[in-house]
Amino acid sequence: MRKSWDEYFIQILHSTQERATCDRGRSGAIIVKDNHILCTGYVGSPSGVTHCDDDGHEFIESYEKDEQGEIVLKKHCIRTVHAEQNAICQAARFGISIAGAKMYCTMFPCYTCAKMLVNVGIAEVIAEYDYQSSDRSKHILDLAGVSWTILNQSSLY
Repeated sequence: MRKSWDEYFIQILHSTQERATCDRGRSGAIIVKDNHILCTGYVGSPSGVTHCDDDGHEFIESYEKDEQGEIVLKKHCIRTVHAEQNAICQAARFGISIAGAKMYCTMFPCYTCAKMLVNVGIAEVIAEYDYQSSDRSKHILDLAGVSWTILNQSSLY
C-alpha cells in the first residue's frame, strides 16, 4: 500500500536525523512545499566546529518546570544548532524561499525555533514527537496562525 505524504516525509526524516552529531538529541527537520523537499537540517555543531560526539557536550544549567509543575534543574547542551535552525540556514544559504512551506521535525520545536519558524513564514509544523517544554512554542505558533500536529503524543526526551 502506498504511503501517505506524511508517512513518506517522516521516513525521510528518520534518515536525516541519523546525521545528527549530538547524542543528547538526534533530531532532524525537513522543509517541504507542494510535496517537494526544499531543504533538510539535523542537530549539529556549526560548520567547521567540533561535534559533541567527537569533543563532548557544552552544558548550561537552567531551572525549568517539569510535567508536574515542579521547578527542577536541567542541563542543556548548547554546542549544537537545532535541526529546525539548520534547515532554515540551509534555505537561506542557497536562496530557497520557504514562505508558506511545511516543516517536518522529530520533536516539537523549542520556543526559539518556533519563533524563527513564524518569522520565516512556515505555515505548518508536523512533529513526530512532542517536546517536554513545548507549551510556549505551541502558544506562539497558535498566536501567529501556524498550524501544527504531533503524530505521537509521547515525549521523546
